[in-house]
Amino acid sequence: MFKFNKTEIEGVYVIESQVFGDNRGYFLETYNKKDFDNAGLKYDFVQDNQSKSRKGVLRGLHFQKTHPQAKLVRVLEGEVFDVAVDLRKDSKTYGKWVGVILSAENKKQFMIPRGFAHGFVVLSDEATFAYKCDDFYHPEDEGGIMWNDPEVNVKWPYEGEVILSEKDKKHPSLKDSGVKF
Repeated sequence: MFKFNKTEIEGVYVIESQVFGDNRGYFLETYNKKDFDNAGLKYDFVQDNQSKSRKGVLRGLHFQKTHPQAKLVRVLEGEVFDVAVDLRKDSKTYGKWVGVILSAENKKQFMIPRGFAHGFVVLSDEATFAYKCDDFYHPEDEGGIMWNDPEVNVKWPYEGEVILSEKDKKHPSLKDSGVKF
């Protein structure tokens, strides 16, 4: 059983699973196509990915240019602040962002539809991050916007210097990227 919580941006959801726990540990369902379809979240996931990062690592804000991906993301170990930025050209919330704390403890998931840039920063000592995608990854199709774009103005809840890949250091602003899905 799932609780599908709408966010202030249409199509983006924070999802909570029913957790069954006892003295042995816990069990939860993280995805059930029938339940997601009934909630209007009709995706055919084709690829699962997982990453591990240390505190302060910021991955993002990424998207695929001509092969946009919907993503269902969660944290298996640790804690991150996860962000989706609306890049849909006809959206009332174009350029706006929504974020959520995902952790192994809270077991929340974040459903990000196609047409969004996505990123996260690790808040715990380490974090293992997992996500399902509804299209395959195409390395030649990568795109991104600056994680600290002043117009988008994501309020990253991390004190200190973030750790970025060389690629993430070079992303343009949203305005300069010209991207609109």
